[in-house]
Amino acid sequence: MSSLSEAATHRTTLGMLADRYGYELSPKFSRAVTVTSLASDIDSVTAGSLFMPGKRIDAARVAAASRKGAYAVMLPKSMRSSDLESDIPLVYADPTPREIGQIASNMTGNPAGTLAVFAVAGINDDQIHANVVMLSQFLHMLGNPVGTICAGDSQSLDRFLDLRYPMDILSTQRVLSVCAEDGAAAVILALDDNTLQPDALQSVGADVIGYDGVADPMAGQDLVEQASERYGCGIDEGTHIAFRTDETDQMAVQADFGLDKVRSLSLAIAMVMAAGVKKANIRSALRVSRELH
Repeated sequence: MSSLSEAATHRTTLGMLADRYGYELSPKFSRAVTVTSLASDIDSVTAGSLFMPGKRIDAARVAAASRKGAYAVMLPKSMRSSDLESDIPLVYADPTPREIGQIASNMTGNPAGTLAVFAVAGINDDQIHANVVMLSQFLHMLGNPVGTICAGDSQSLDRFLDLRYPMDILSTQRVLSVCAEDGAAAVILALDDNTLQPDALQSVGADVIGYDGVADPMAGQDLVEQASERYGCGIDEGTHIAFRTDETDQMAVQADFGLDKVRSLSLAIAMVMAAGVKKANIRSALRVSRELH
């Protein structure tokens, strides 16, 4: 089940989709129809939805979407000659993952653009999840309200999010919007197949990507690019890539959080340093935390 509903904030008409992406409308005078949500399966359809099943469907399924309140249905262009009858507008399109990401992001007001986006990757899924937890704790220690998207442990600030994994484009954008609305300053994404489907991060740009499990930064750079391409996570000149170093390992050891936490804390330190946090502030936060414990 995947939908983008209560988080949708920006007005989207079928005419806007036709003009921007070249989608075809039937009837053509349906340009003014405004959709307020997106749904990729029939169970997720609510009043105002654009139902986007992503495959050929029959008239019965279209009628079912209409009864549930869908305002329009997106069908493959190959169905233009099917003579399918419908009492709601039909949109004929073969959207790319990038287009779906753009549509979902636009409808929710580009939540990724209002959040500092940290992405955690690596060669071991369990270690990725441990690193996400540690980074979340460390950012909170530095005074930042944080959201996390990680299989089995996604949160918006202190609120647990009951989600279905792996997440697709629509559900990812919905969670990002929820985090932004709750007041999160940053969101941490686990880049692994347990958490995300391929292309789930289309229209989501990363500010910092941390990679754990490689000693050679050059090899790590290639692995980061591969992970980013798999999940559609945008990388540009503003993206910082972080790895553990001897310095961050030493800082983690001195923090005295326990030897089992050194690896995760070291990567967290490297990532916040890459984000521009000064070493003095990091050491101060670690010292305060150590004294409190």
